[in-house]
Amino acid sequence: MAMKFVVCVNKEGFGDLSGEDVTIGHVYEAIGDIDQHGMIRIIDQSGEDYLYPASCFEAVTLSDSAEHRLHDALAKMSA
Repeated sequence: MAMKFVVCVNKEGFGDLSGEDVTIGHVYEAIGDIDQHGMIRIIDQSGEDYLYPASCFEAVTLSDSAEHRLHDALAKMSA
């Protein structure tokens, strides 16, 4: 299964959601696709996965090697 990464481009659509664990300009691993409510599940800086408005993120295309290295680095950071 291919990994997906997104970059946070704004936090305006967060509404009642806490934006403390997401930073504009940071790359996050996405789990699955955008749901029917326009939300995307990402692993945020807390190391946990939460739903956030997909409109606040843009997809990032990486090589397979870069995807695996970034996945490993993000996992280490949140451990």
